[in-house]
Amino acid sequence: MSTKRWILVAAVLGSGIVFLDSTVVNVALPRIGRDLPRSFLGVLEGQSYVYNAYLLTLSALLILAGAVNDFYGRKRTFLLGLLGFGATSVLCGFAPTMELLVVFRILQGATGALLVPGSLALITASFDGEEQGRAFGTWAGASGATTILGPLIGGLLVDTISWRAAFFINVPLVALAAWATWTHVPESRDERASPHFDWLGAAIVALAVGGLAFGTIYGQQRAWRDPIGFIALAVGVVATIALPLWMMRAKHPLIPLDLFRSRNFTVTNISTLLIYGALYVTFYYVGLFQQGTLGYAAAAAGAAGIPGSLFLIFFSSRFGSLAAKYGPRIFMAAGPLIMAVGVLWFARVPASSTPWRLMPDNPSTYLPPASYFIDFLPGSIIFGVGLMIMVAPLTTALMRSVPVRNSGLGSAINNAISRVGPQLAGALIFVFLTANFYAMLATRVSGIDVSSESFRNRVSPLNTPTDPNLVAAVRDASTSSFHLAMIIGAGLLVLGAIVNAVGIRNEAATRRATEPAQQESVSPAQP
Repeated sequence: MSTKRWILVAAVLGSGIVFLDSTVVNVALPRIGRDLPRSFLGVLEGQSYVYNAYLLTLSALLILAGAVNDFYGRKRTFLLGLLGFGATSVLCGFAPTMELLVVFRILQGATGALLVPGSLALITASFDGEEQGRAFGTWAGASGATTILGPLIGGLLVDTISWRAAFFINVPLVALAAWATWTHVPESRDERASPHFDWLGAAIVALAVGGLAFGTIYGQQRAWRDPIGFIALAVGVVATIALPLWMMRAKHPLIPLDLFRSRNFTVTNISTLLIYGALYVTFYYVGLFQQGTLGYAAAAAGAAGIPGSLFLIFFSSRFGSLAAKYGPRIFMAAGPLIMAVGVLWFARVPASSTPWRLMPDNPSTYLPPASYFIDFLPGSIIFGVGLMIMVAPLTTALMRSVPVRNSGLGSAINNAISRVGPQLAGALIFVFLTANFYAMLATRVSGIDVSSESFRNRVSPLNTPTDPNLVAAVRDASTSSFHLAMIIGAGLLVLGAIVNAVGIRNEAATRRATEPAQQESVSPAQP
Protein backbone atom coordinates (compact mmCIF):
# COMPACT_ATOMS: atom_id res chain seq x y z
CA MET A 1 0.00 0.00 0.00
CA SER A 2 1.02 3.62 -0.49
CA THR A 3 2.25 5.77 2.38
CA LYS A 4 -1.00 7.75 2.46
CA ARG A 5 -3.06 4.58 2.77
CA TRP A 6 -0.97 3.50 5.75
CA ILE A 7 -1.43 6.93 7.32
CA LEU A 8 -5.20 6.48 6.93
CA VAL A 9 -5.00 2.96 8.40
CA ALA A 10 -3.14 4.31 11.44
CA ALA A 11 -5.61 7.17 11.90
CA VAL A 12 -8.69 4.94 11.53
CA LEU A 13 -7.38 2.26 13.88
CA GLY A 14 -6.21 4.79 16.46
CA SER A 15 -9.56 6.51 16.74
CA GLY A 16 -11.54 3.32 16.12
CA ILE A 17 -10.29 1.55 19.24
CA VAL A 18 -11.25 4.57 21.34
CA PHE A 19 -14.80 4.64 19.96
CA LEU A 20 -15.01 0.84 20.18
CA ASP A 21 -14.16 0.86 23.87
CA SER A 22 -16.82 3.46 24.56
CA THR A 23 -19.52 0.93 23.62
CA VAL A 24 -18.03 -2.58 23.58
CA VAL A 25 -17.88 -2.70 27.39
CA ASN A 26 -21.60 -1.96 27.80
CA VAL A 27 -22.76 -5.52 27.31
CA ALA A 28 -19.90 -6.85 29.46
CA LEU A 29 -21.03 -4.94 32.54
CA PRO A 30 -23.44 -7.59 33.91
CA ARG A 31 -20.71 -10.27 33.74
CA ILE A 32 -18.13 -7.89 35.23
CA GLY A 33 -20.50 -7.22 38.13
CA ARG A 34 -20.83 -10.95 38.82
CA ASP A 35 -17.17 -11.92 38.38
CA LEU A 36 -15.12 -9.18 40.05
CA PRO A 37 -14.80 -8.92 43.84
CA ARG A 38 -15.39 -5.49 45.40
CA SER A 39 -13.99 -3.79 48.48
CA PHE A 40 -16.15 -0.68 48.86
CA LEU A 41 -18.11 -0.22 45.62
CA GLY A 42 -21.59 -1.67 45.15
CA VAL A 43 -22.34 -3.75 42.05
CA LEU A 44 -24.39 -1.13 40.21
CA GLU A 45 -22.11 1.67 41.37
CA GLY A 46 -19.03 -0.20 40.19
CA GLN A 47 -20.58 -1.01 36.82
CA SER A 48 -21.49 2.63 36.33
CA TYR A 49 -17.97 3.80 37.15
CA VAL A 50 -16.41 1.23 34.81
CA TYR A 51 -18.41 2.74 31.96
CA ASN A 52 -18.46 6.42 32.89
CA ALA A 53 -14.91 6.84 34.25
CA TYR A 54 -13.56 6.15 30.77
CA LEU A 55 -15.90 8.64 29.09
CA LEU A 56 -15.26 11.26 31.77
CA THR A 57 -11.46 11.39 31.43
CA LEU A 58 -11.71 11.04 27.66
CA SER A 59 -14.04 14.05 27.48
CA ALA A 60 -12.19 16.19 30.01
CA LEU A 61 -8.77 15.79 28.39
CA LEU A 62 -9.64 15.90 24.68
CA ILE A 63 -8.94 19.61 24.15
CA LEU A 64 -5.70 19.45 26.13
CA ALA A 65 -4.67 16.41 24.10
CA GLY A 66 -5.44 18.19 20.82
CA ALA A 67 -3.24 21.12 21.81
CA VAL A 68 -0.48 18.72 22.87
CA ASN A 69 -0.64 17.06 19.44
CA ASP A 70 -0.03 20.38 17.69
CA PHE A 71 2.55 21.59 20.23
CA TYR A 72 4.81 18.57 20.75
CA GLY A 73 4.33 16.76 17.43
CA ARG A 74 1.43 14.71 16.11
CA LYS A 75 3.30 11.52 15.34
CA ARG A 76 5.06 11.48 18.71
CA THR A 77 1.85 12.15 20.64
CA PHE A 78 -0.14 9.63 18.59
CA LEU A 79 2.43 6.91 19.27
CA LEU A 80 2.39 7.75 22.98
CA GLY A 81 -1.40 7.47 22.98
CA LEU A 82 -1.31 4.11 21.19
CA LEU A 83 1.23 2.61 23.58
CA GLY A 84 -0.65 3.96 26.59
CA PHE A 85 -4.00 2.69 25.33
CA GLY A 86 -2.56 -0.75 24.63
CA ALA A 87 -0.96 -0.96 28.08
CA THR A 88 -4.09 0.18 29.92
CA SER A 89 -6.22 -2.25 27.88
CA VAL A 90 -4.03 -5.10 29.13
CA LEU A 91 -4.33 -3.80 32.69
CA CYS A 92 -8.13 -3.67 32.34
CA GLY A 93 -8.17 -7.23 31.00
CA PHE A 94 -6.20 -8.51 34.00
CA ALA A 95 -7.94 -6.35 36.63
CA PRO A 96 -8.45 -8.47 39.78
CA THR A 97 -11.03 -6.21 41.48
CA MET A 98 -13.79 -3.78 40.52
CA GLU A 99 -11.94 -0.86 42.10
CA LEU A 100 -8.75 -1.47 40.12
CA LEU A 101 -10.73 -1.86 36.91
CA VAL A 102 -12.22 1.60 37.49
CA VAL A 103 -8.71 3.05 38.01
CA PHE A 104 -7.44 1.40 34.81
CA ARG A 105 -10.46 2.68 32.88
CA ILE A 106 -9.64 6.22 34.05
CA LEU A 107 -6.11 5.82 32.67
CA GLN A 108 -7.43 4.24 29.47
CA GLY A 109 -9.68 7.24 28.83
CA ALA A 110 -6.77 9.62 29.41
CA THR A 111 -4.58 7.85 26.84
CA GLY A 112 -7.49 7.57 24.41
CA ALA A 113 -7.83 11.36 24.50
CA LEU A 114 -4.47 11.59 22.71
CA LEU A 115 -5.70 9.48 19.80
CA VAL A 116 -9.01 10.99 18.64
CA PRO A 117 -7.84 14.54 17.77
CA GLY A 118 -4.47 13.17 16.66
CA SER A 119 -6.08 10.89 14.07
CA LEU A 120 -7.87 13.74 12.29
CA ALA A 121 -4.79 15.96 12.55
CA LEU A 122 -2.74 13.28 10.76
CA ILE A 123 -5.28 13.19 7.93
CA THR A 124 -5.44 16.99 7.67
CA ALA A 125 -1.66 17.27 7.45
CA SER A 126 -1.32 14.48 4.86
CA PHE A 127 -4.30 14.83 2.48
CA ASP A 128 -5.80 17.66 0.43
CA GLY A 129 -8.76 18.43 -1.85
CA GLU A 130 -11.23 15.67 -2.71
CA GLU A 131 -8.69 13.09 -1.52
CA GLN A 132 -8.91 14.67 1.92
CA GLY A 133 -12.71 14.53 1.79
CA ARG A 134 -12.61 10.83 0.96
CA ALA A 135 -10.15 10.25 3.81
CA PHE A 136 -12.45 12.08 6.24
CA GLY A 137 -15.34 9.97 4.95
CA THR A 138 -13.41 6.75 5.52
CA TRP A 139 -12.46 7.91 9.02
CA ALA A 140 -16.05 8.89 9.82
CA GLY A 141 -17.45 5.63 8.47
CA ALA A 142 -15.00 3.49 10.42
CA SER A 143 -15.48 5.51 13.61
CA GLY A 144 -19.26 5.33 13.36
CA ALA A 145 -19.13 1.63 12.57
CA THR A 146 -17.01 0.81 15.62
CA THR A 147 -19.39 2.79 17.83
CA ILE A 148 -22.47 1.03 16.42
CA LEU A 149 -20.96 -2.45 16.20
CA GLY A 150 -19.36 -2.24 19.64
CA PRO A 151 -22.31 -3.79 21.52
CA LEU A 152 -22.49 -6.70 19.06
CA ILE A 153 -18.75 -7.36 19.24
CA GLY A 154 -18.83 -7.09 23.01
CA GLY A 155 -21.81 -9.43 23.26
CA LEU A 156 -20.12 -12.08 21.12
CA LEU A 157 -16.85 -11.85 23.07
CA VAL A 158 -18.62 -12.02 26.43
CA ASP A 159 -20.86 -14.93 25.41
CA THR A 160 -18.15 -17.01 23.69
CA ILE A 161 -14.89 -16.16 25.53
CA SER A 162 -14.90 -13.78 28.51
CA TRP A 163 -15.59 -10.16 29.36
CA ARG A 164 -11.81 -9.73 29.60
CA ALA A 165 -11.57 -10.36 25.84
CA ALA A 166 -13.43 -7.07 25.30
CA PHE A 167 -10.25 -5.34 26.48
CA PHE A 168 -7.64 -7.70 25.04
CA ILE A 169 -9.07 -7.25 21.52
CA ASN A 170 -7.45 -3.80 21.49
CA VAL A 171 -3.90 -5.15 21.66
CA PRO A 172 -3.45 -6.44 18.06
CA LEU A 173 -5.20 -3.34 16.72
CA VAL A 174 -2.86 -1.10 18.70
CA ALA A 175 0.16 -3.06 17.47
CA LEU A 176 -0.80 -2.62 13.80
CA ALA A 177 -1.59 1.08 14.26
CA ALA A 178 1.70 1.68 16.08
CA TRP A 179 3.70 -0.05 13.34
CA ALA A 180 1.95 1.93 10.60
CA THR A 181 2.50 5.18 12.49
CA TRP A 182 6.20 4.53 13.18
CA THR A 183 7.05 3.47 9.63
CA HIS A 184 4.80 5.64 7.45
CA VAL A 185 3.57 8.76 9.27
CA PRO A 186 5.74 11.89 8.96
CA GLU A 187 6.16 14.10 12.00
CA SER A 188 4.32 17.43 11.91
CA ARG A 189 3.73 20.20 14.44
CA ASP A 190 2.75 23.84 14.77
CA GLU A 191 6.05 25.70 14.39
CA ARG A 192 4.37 29.02 15.25
CA ALA A 193 3.28 27.79 18.67
CA SER A 194 4.48 29.67 21.71
CA PRO A 195 7.42 28.05 23.54
CA HIS A 196 5.30 28.21 26.72
CA PHE A 197 2.37 25.82 26.92
CA ASP A 198 -0.82 27.27 28.45
CA TRP A 199 -1.23 24.88 31.37
CA LEU A 200 -3.65 27.18 33.24
CA GLY A 201 -5.89 27.31 30.18
CA ALA A 202 -5.67 23.52 29.98
CA ALA A 203 -6.80 23.23 33.61
CA ILE A 204 -9.76 25.56 33.00
CA VAL A 205 -10.81 23.54 29.95
CA ALA A 206 -10.55 20.26 31.89
CA LEU A 207 -12.68 21.69 34.71
CA ALA A 208 -15.26 23.01 32.24
CA VAL A 209 -15.68 19.81 30.24
CA GLY A 210 -15.09 17.46 33.17
CA GLY A 211 -17.45 19.37 35.47
CA LEU A 212 -20.30 19.35 32.97
CA ALA A 213 -19.75 15.69 32.08
CA PHE A 214 -19.36 14.45 35.67
CA GLY A 215 -22.26 16.57 36.92
CA THR A 216 -24.71 15.17 34.39
CA ILE A 217 -23.48 11.59 34.85
CA TYR A 218 -23.54 11.70 38.65
CA GLY A 219 -26.79 13.65 38.78
CA GLN A 220 -28.61 11.04 36.69
CA GLN A 221 -27.15 8.20 38.76
CA ARG A 222 -28.48 9.78 41.95
CA ALA A 223 -31.77 10.95 40.35
CA TRP A 224 -30.63 14.53 41.06
CA ARG A 225 -31.03 14.02 44.80
CA ASP A 226 -27.34 14.38 45.67
CA PRO A 227 -25.82 17.90 45.78
CA ILE A 228 -22.50 16.64 44.38
CA GLY A 229 -24.02 16.51 40.89
CA PHE A 230 -25.15 20.14 41.12
CA ILE A 231 -21.79 21.23 42.56
CA ALA A 232 -19.95 19.58 39.66
CA LEU A 233 -22.28 21.25 37.16
CA ALA A 234 -21.69 24.60 38.85
CA VAL A 235 -17.92 24.12 38.60
CA GLY A 236 -18.30 23.27 34.92
CA VAL A 237 -20.46 26.33 34.24
CA VAL A 238 -18.10 28.69 36.09
CA ALA A 239 -15.09 27.26 34.26
CA THR A 240 -16.92 27.57 30.93
CA ILE A 241 -17.59 31.26 31.65
CA ALA A 242 -13.99 31.80 32.79
CA LEU A 243 -12.51 30.18 29.68
CA PRO A 244 -13.19 32.96 27.13
CA LEU A 245 -12.14 35.56 29.70
CA TRP A 246 -8.80 33.78 30.06
CA MET A 247 -8.43 33.39 26.30
CA MET A 248 -8.82 37.15 25.86
CA ARG A 249 -6.28 37.88 28.58
CA ALA A 250 -3.60 35.24 27.96
CA LYS A 251 -0.74 36.12 25.61
CA HIS A 252 -0.66 32.62 24.09
CA PRO A 253 -3.95 30.91 25.08
CA LEU A 254 -4.52 27.18 24.71
CA ILE A 255 -7.53 27.93 22.47
CA PRO A 256 -6.92 30.94 20.19
CA LEU A 257 -9.98 33.14 19.79
CA ASP A 258 -9.17 33.36 16.08
CA LEU A 259 -10.59 29.86 15.64
CA PHE A 260 -14.09 31.09 16.44
CA ARG A 261 -13.86 33.87 13.88
CA SER A 262 -14.41 31.12 11.33
CA ARG A 263 -18.17 30.95 10.77
CA ASN A 264 -18.09 27.30 9.71
CA PHE A 265 -16.05 26.28 12.77
CA THR A 266 -18.49 27.93 15.17
CA VAL A 267 -21.63 26.72 13.39
CA THR A 268 -20.30 23.16 13.06
CA ASN A 269 -19.64 22.98 16.79
CA ILE A 270 -23.11 24.30 17.63
CA SER A 271 -24.75 21.73 15.36
CA THR A 272 -22.47 19.00 16.75
CA LEU A 273 -23.80 19.73 20.25
CA LEU A 274 -27.37 19.21 19.03
CA ILE A 275 -26.89 16.38 16.54
CA TYR A 276 -24.49 14.22 18.54
CA GLY A 277 -26.58 14.78 21.64
CA ALA A 278 -29.50 13.23 19.77
CA LEU A 279 -27.30 10.63 18.05
CA TYR A 280 -25.81 8.96 21.10
CA VAL A 281 -28.92 9.33 23.24
CA THR A 282 -30.88 7.55 20.49
CA PHE A 283 -28.40 4.67 20.45
CA TYR A 284 -28.51 4.44 24.25
CA TYR A 285 -32.28 4.48 24.69
CA VAL A 286 -33.07 2.21 21.74
CA GLY A 287 -30.72 -0.46 23.11
CA LEU A 288 -32.01 -0.02 26.66
CA PHE A 289 -35.63 -0.21 25.52
CA GLN A 290 -34.99 -3.32 23.43
CA GLN A 291 -33.28 -5.17 26.29
CA GLY A 292 -34.88 -3.76 29.43
CA THR A 293 -38.48 -3.42 28.26
CA LEU A 294 -39.01 -5.73 25.27
CA GLY A 295 -36.62 -8.51 26.34
CA TYR A 296 -34.09 -8.52 23.49
CA ALA A 297 -30.88 -10.48 24.08
CA ALA A 298 -27.73 -8.35 24.36
CA ALA A 299 -26.31 -9.68 21.09
CA ALA A 300 -29.66 -9.11 19.36
CA ALA A 301 -29.79 -5.48 20.50
CA GLY A 302 -26.31 -5.02 19.05
CA ALA A 303 -27.17 -6.79 15.80
CA ALA A 304 -30.37 -4.77 15.36
CA GLY A 305 -28.41 -1.66 14.41
CA ILE A 306 -26.14 -3.33 11.84
CA PRO A 307 -28.27 -2.66 8.71
CA GLY A 308 -28.17 1.09 9.28
CA SER A 309 -24.45 1.08 10.02
CA LEU A 310 -23.65 -0.62 6.70
CA PHE A 311 -24.52 2.58 4.82
CA LEU A 312 -22.07 4.50 6.98
CA ILE A 313 -19.32 1.93 6.51
CA PHE A 314 -19.51 1.61 2.73
CA PHE A 315 -20.71 4.98 1.45
CA SER A 316 -19.56 7.73 3.84
CA SER A 317 -16.27 8.26 1.98
CA ARG A 318 -18.27 9.12 -1.15
CA PHE A 319 -20.15 11.86 0.68
CA GLY A 320 -16.88 13.15 2.09
CA SER A 321 -15.53 13.69 -1.42
CA LEU A 322 -18.85 15.22 -2.56
CA ALA A 323 -18.73 17.68 0.32
CA ALA A 324 -15.15 18.58 -0.59
CA LYS A 325 -16.20 19.19 -4.20
CA TYR A 326 -19.61 20.88 -3.88
CA GLY A 327 -19.62 22.16 -0.31
CA PRO A 328 -20.99 20.56 2.88
CA ARG A 329 -24.12 22.64 3.57
CA ILE A 330 -26.75 20.61 1.71
CA PHE A 331 -25.47 17.35 3.19
CA MET A 332 -25.20 18.75 6.74
CA ALA A 333 -28.81 19.99 6.51
CA ALA A 334 -30.39 16.98 4.79
CA GLY A 335 -28.64 14.31 6.87
CA PRO A 336 -30.07 15.28 10.29
CA LEU A 337 -33.57 15.70 8.82
CA ILE A 338 -33.47 12.15 7.45
CA MET A 339 -32.09 10.91 10.78
CA ALA A 340 -35.02 12.58 12.55
CA VAL A 341 -37.46 10.59 10.39
CA GLY A 342 -35.70 7.39 11.45
CA VAL A 343 -35.87 8.36 15.12
CA LEU A 344 -39.58 9.16 14.83
CA TRP A 345 -40.10 5.68 13.38
CA PHE A 346 -38.82 4.28 16.69
CA ALA A 347 -41.39 6.47 18.47
CA ARG A 348 -44.16 4.23 17.11
CA VAL A 349 -42.81 0.86 18.39
CA PRO A 350 -45.57 -0.80 20.46
CA ALA A 351 -45.14 -2.34 23.89
CA SER A 352 -46.25 -5.66 22.38
CA SER A 353 -43.31 -5.86 19.95
CA THR A 354 -41.90 -9.41 19.99
CA PRO A 355 -38.33 -9.60 21.36
CA TRP A 356 -35.42 -11.10 19.43
CA ARG A 357 -33.75 -13.61 21.75
CA LEU A 358 -30.57 -14.19 19.75
CA MET A 359 -28.17 -16.79 21.21
CA PRO A 360 -24.78 -17.28 19.49
CA ASP A 361 -24.79 -21.03 20.19
CA ASN A 362 -28.32 -21.57 18.81
CA PRO A 363 -28.62 -21.05 15.01
CA SER A 364 -32.40 -21.26 15.18
CA THR A 365 -32.43 -17.85 16.93
CA TYR A 366 -30.37 -16.07 14.26
CA LEU A 367 -33.43 -14.93 12.28
CA PRO A 368 -35.24 -11.98 13.92
CA PRO A 369 -39.00 -12.14 14.52
CA ALA A 370 -41.33 -10.44 12.05
CA SER A 371 -41.89 -7.52 14.43
CA TYR A 372 -38.22 -6.50 14.10
CA PHE A 373 -38.65 -5.97 10.35
CA ILE A 374 -41.63 -3.70 11.03
CA ASP A 375 -40.69 -1.93 14.26
CA PHE A 376 -36.91 -1.42 14.08
CA LEU A 377 -35.41 -2.24 10.67
CA PRO A 378 -37.00 0.65 8.70
CA GLY A 379 -36.01 3.19 11.35
CA SER A 380 -32.48 1.80 11.50
CA ILE A 381 -32.07 2.06 7.71
CA ILE A 382 -33.52 5.58 7.49
CA PHE A 383 -31.38 6.72 10.42
CA GLY A 384 -28.28 5.12 8.88
CA VAL A 385 -28.85 6.83 5.52
CA GLY A 386 -29.10 10.22 7.22
CA LEU A 387 -25.99 9.52 9.28
CA MET A 388 -24.11 8.48 6.14
CA ILE A 389 -25.03 11.75 4.42
CA MET A 390 -24.13 13.95 7.41
CA VAL A 391 -21.03 12.63 9.21
CA ALA A 392 -18.25 12.99 6.62
CA PRO A 393 -19.39 16.43 5.36
CA LEU A 394 -19.53 17.67 8.96
CA THR A 395 -15.98 16.44 9.56
CA THR A 396 -14.84 18.00 6.27
CA ALA A 397 -16.45 21.35 7.12
CA LEU A 398 -14.86 21.33 10.56
CA MET A 399 -11.31 20.46 9.53
CA ARG A 400 -11.34 22.87 6.57
CA SER A 401 -12.46 25.71 8.82
CA VAL A 402 -9.25 25.71 10.89
CA PRO A 403 -5.63 26.31 9.87
CA VAL A 404 -3.62 23.13 9.39
CA ARG A 405 -1.34 24.10 12.26
CA ASN A 406 -4.35 24.02 14.64
CA SER A 407 -5.88 20.83 13.22
CA GLY A 408 -5.33 18.80 16.38
CA LEU A 409 -6.88 21.48 18.58
CA GLY A 410 -9.80 22.09 16.22
CA SER A 411 -10.58 18.38 16.09
CA ALA A 412 -10.30 18.11 19.87
CA ILE A 413 -12.74 20.95 20.51
CA ASN A 414 -15.33 19.35 18.26
CA ASN A 415 -14.80 15.90 19.76
CA ALA A 416 -15.13 17.30 23.28
CA ILE A 417 -18.42 18.93 22.30
CA SER A 418 -19.58 15.65 20.76
CA ARG A 419 -18.91 14.01 24.15
CA VAL A 420 -20.54 16.67 26.31
CA GLY A 421 -23.57 16.95 24.00
CA PRO A 422 -24.84 13.44 24.78
CA GLN A 423 -24.42 14.03 28.52
CA LEU A 424 -26.40 17.27 28.45
CA ALA A 425 -29.04 15.86 26.11
CA GLY A 426 -29.20 12.71 28.24
CA ALA A 427 -29.78 14.78 31.37
CA LEU A 428 -32.58 16.71 29.65
CA ILE A 429 -34.27 13.60 28.31
CA PHE A 430 -33.83 11.77 31.64
CA VAL A 431 -35.86 14.45 33.44
CA PHE A 432 -38.77 14.26 30.97
CA LEU A 433 -38.58 10.48 30.66
CA THR A 434 -38.72 9.76 34.40
CA ALA A 435 -41.45 12.35 34.99
CA ASN A 436 -43.59 10.81 32.24
CA PHE A 437 -42.88 7.26 33.45
CA TYR A 438 -43.90 7.74 37.09
CA ALA A 439 -46.86 9.99 36.23
CA MET A 440 -48.26 7.36 33.87
CA LEU A 441 -47.55 4.58 36.36
CA ALA A 442 -49.46 6.45 39.07
CA THR A 443 -52.54 6.57 36.84
CA ARG A 444 -52.30 2.88 35.94
CA VAL A 445 -51.64 1.34 39.38
CA SER A 446 -53.56 2.37 42.48
CA GLY A 447 -52.13 2.35 45.98
CA ILE A 448 -48.47 3.04 45.11
CA ASP A 449 -46.34 6.01 46.10
CA VAL A 450 -44.29 6.73 42.98
CA SER A 451 -42.44 9.54 44.77
CA SER A 452 -40.91 7.31 47.45
CA GLU A 453 -37.21 6.53 47.10
CA SER A 454 -37.69 2.85 47.95
CA PHE A 455 -40.25 2.44 45.15
CA ARG A 456 -38.03 4.20 42.62
CA ASN A 457 -35.12 1.98 43.59
CA ARG A 458 -37.26 -1.08 42.81
CA VAL A 459 -39.08 0.25 39.73
CA SER A 460 -37.29 2.32 37.10
CA PRO A 461 -38.01 3.30 33.49
CA LEU A 462 -37.11 0.89 30.67
CA ASN A 463 -36.48 -2.00 33.08
CA THR A 464 -38.63 -4.99 33.96
CA PRO A 465 -39.76 -4.93 37.63
CA THR A 466 -39.43 -7.93 39.93
CA ASP A 467 -43.06 -7.57 41.09
CA PRO A 468 -45.19 -9.53 38.56
CA ASN A 469 -48.22 -7.36 39.38
CA LEU A 470 -46.43 -4.32 37.93
CA VAL A 471 -44.97 -5.85 34.77
CA ALA A 472 -47.73 -4.82 32.34
CA ALA A 473 -48.10 -1.29 33.71
CA VAL A 474 -44.35 -0.70 33.79
CA ARG A 475 -44.00 -2.02 30.26
CA ASP A 476 -46.64 0.41 28.97
CA ALA A 477 -45.19 3.34 30.94
CA SER A 478 -41.68 2.53 29.73
CA THR A 479 -42.87 2.39 26.13
CA SER A 480 -44.58 5.76 26.45
CA SER A 481 -41.44 7.27 28.00
CA PHE A 482 -39.28 5.78 25.25
CA HIS A 483 -41.54 7.37 22.64
CA LEU A 484 -41.12 10.75 24.37
CA ALA A 485 -37.33 10.35 24.40
CA MET A 486 -37.34 9.64 20.66
CA ILE A 487 -39.50 12.69 19.93
CA ILE A 488 -37.10 14.92 21.87
CA GLY A 489 -34.15 13.36 20.03
CA ALA A 490 -35.83 14.03 16.68
CA GLY A 491 -36.40 17.63 17.72
CA LEU A 492 -32.69 18.08 18.46
CA LEU A 493 -31.85 16.67 15.02
CA VAL A 494 -34.23 19.09 13.30
CA LEU A 495 -32.67 22.00 15.21
CA GLY A 496 -29.22 20.83 14.12
CA ALA A 497 -30.36 20.68 10.50
CA ILE A 498 -31.73 24.23 10.69
CA VAL A 499 -28.48 25.53 12.22
CA ASN A 500 -26.48 23.95 9.40
CA ALA A 501 -28.83 25.14 6.64
CA VAL A 502 -28.70 28.73 7.87
CA GLY A 503 -25.14 28.94 9.15
CA ILE A 504 -22.82 26.80 7.01
CA ARG A 505 -21.10 28.40 4.03
CA ASN A 506 -19.80 26.36 1.13
CA GLU A 507 -16.12 26.96 0.52
CA ALA A 508 -13.72 26.16 -2.28
CA ALA A 509 -12.55 22.59 -2.65
CA THR A 510 -8.95 23.61 -2.13
CA ARG A 511 -7.70 23.79 1.44
CA ARG A 512 -8.95 27.08 2.79
CA ALA A 513 -6.27 27.91 5.31
CA THR A 514 -3.38 28.49 2.91
CA GLU A 515 -0.53 29.21 5.26
CA PRO A 516 3.15 29.94 4.73
CA ALA A 517 5.25 26.82 4.77
CA GLN A 518 7.03 27.79 7.97
CA GLN A 519 3.78 27.54 9.94
CA GLU A 520 3.63 23.78 9.59
CA SER A 521 6.69 21.60 9.97
CA VAL A 522 6.61 18.13 8.44
CA SER A 523 9.42 15.64 8.88
CA PRO A 524 9.87 12.44 6.87
CA ALA A 525 8.47 9.20 8.19
CA GLN A 526 10.78 6.77 9.90
CA PRO A 527 12.37 4.32 7.44
